[in-house]
Amino acid sequence: MTAADTLRDVLVKILVALGVLVFPVPALALGARGLPRRPGYSVDEPADRLSYALLLGLRALVLLVVLALSAVILVSAIGAAVVDVQLHGMVYVFFGLDVLLSLLVVLSFGRRVRRPARRRASPAAR
Repeated sequence: MTAADTLRDVLVKILVALGVLVFPVPALALGARGLPRRPGYSVDEPADRLSYALLLGLRALVLLVVLALSAVILVSAIGAAVVDVQLHGMVYVFFGLDVLLSLLVVLSFGRRVRRPARRRASPAAR
């Protein structure tokens, strides 16, 4: 193995670790903040309570999977870069799954709920 191959392997490992730090870790923070939010939830309706509990459980499960995948990828990539061993192929699969799940988090419950625009009240209307 030449020096260029070694440098390329270390660079790929560092890029995988940076990729996890750039997108899935902030998605965890956004998802944790948006975990309990559900627009249109009614306390009076028992069916709403059951669906809310199910939705909350599934969101928490997805966040837990993203956290576990991110931790495994970071430990594997940093450890492989330090010890200078080849990164296992499954780490790349985990990285793809981690990015896709974090994209799901950001696009579904990790983004802010936009408030409806307020109309300006004209003094002439009063």
